[in-house]
Amino acid sequence: MVPVDKLVAFSGIEDRISALLQTICVMVSWDTGKTVKECFGCPWSPPVTKPSAERMANVKWNGIVRIREKTRSTWATSQQGVKAASSSSPSPTNSDRRGLAAGSVGGGGMDRWTGVLHVPLSRGGPPFRVAASLVLSPAKTLAVPCANAILFTGDRVRGSGDPVIERLSDAAYLVRLLAGKLSGEANAWVVDAACFAGSFAVYQELVPSVDAVGDPNRYNPTGFPAAAGVTNILAHCVREIQTLIVKSTMKGSAGGHDPTASLLSYCPPKTIVLGFSKGGVVVNQLVTELACFASQSTKTSVDDSRSSSLLTRNLLVPVSASEFLSSMSEFHYVDVGLNRSGAYITDHAVINEIANYVVHTTKNLCFVLHGTPRQWSDPNRSWIQMEKERMLILLRDEAQRCEGRLVVSEKRYFDGKPRSLLMHFEILEVMDIG
Repeated sequence: MVPVDKLVAFSGIEDRISALLQTICVMVSWDTGKTVKECFGCPWSPPVTKPSAERMANVKWNGIVRIREKTRSTWATSQQGVKAASSSSPSPTNSDRRGLAAGSVGGGGMDRWTGVLHVPLSRGGPPFRVAASLVLSPAKTLAVPCANAILFTGDRVRGSGDPVIERLSDAAYLVRLLAGKLSGEANAWVVDAACFAGSFAVYQELVPSVDAVGDPNRYNPTGFPAAAGVTNILAHCVREIQTLIVKSTMKGSAGGHDPTASLLSYCPPKTIVLGFSKGGVVVNQLVTELACFASQSTKTSVDDSRSSSLLTRNLLVPVSASEFLSSMSEFHYVDVGLNRSGAYITDHAVINEIANYVVHTTKNLCFVLHGTPRQWSDPNRSWIQMEKERMLILLRDEAQRCEGRLVVSEKRYFDGKPRSLLMHFEILEVMDIG
């Protein structure tokens, strides 16, 4: 292979190679906060200057995130943010170094904190691997989002040999992908199971009734374990992220931005829940818990106005199980499926309580069932298709009395194509959650 320092000597191509390496350097710097030399061990590194608007408008990172044209001042700010976040990265035992960066990743081009944390629900318990992409304020502190979108992943796939499947199995990649699909100033979270039985995801901390391989025996709402668990995970992550960025924020300004300063215009963030494959069991558990919560709220006139978050001065995420449940606005089932029944909610009583909740409150709820032939046309697991159809019928029947505030839809992907493991993962790239 001809070394780079020899290639640039060839007449007529020096400018093209220099331009290409500058663009790569910018993209690597945005994503990792490192130089080309640090990432690739390359002895030659061109000066990084802002590429032309035409070049940047046509660059796609990983085929997903389009790098938008920025002003000269914003460009400089983004580069400073990358360096600041990278310099404050924790040890690999607490966070993946590669994920910590402030840059424009989806969500309308605003700056974001992006990283991966390992969060146990209890002292000494197994940690959840949580990837986060959170909106930053102009002061480079965590901003109050309009929504928190949380994706629960499924079983591990090892040794597939397919780089697309490997990439779409990585929470750090998925959180950037999810952030790019969200509208407005929304936070993106991707949660891997804390326990695995071989390759099988076991969400036993959130769904206590699962068996040894993570399949649910039933969905029991008692104690709201999923809502309480997810609330603790988010709160732990927010505290750790705030600790990571507070030093750099205070150095760069007279003081951090206090979220309570905007209380008069404060609107509680909504919660969007997505379950991919085995991760759908967490969505089912949360739907069951919401139905139970709704029943209790109707009987006792529980105030779900989120006053507790104002009292604790935490406006970023819910701070209690009831607050989390009352914040939920969307449920997305993303090619879910199990090796036994339980992939979808088929209990009429649960769906009926969900509809009652919508009728007796000002809430709007949305259920979207996304699927591919991999799950919905599997002749060896016909119960998946049957459960999906049953849930759709129940939801659509109950929606008729909700005056348009219970929205139900079914979205099919890769119809007519042979079933494959690849399409099962590619739905994560092509799914429409708008």
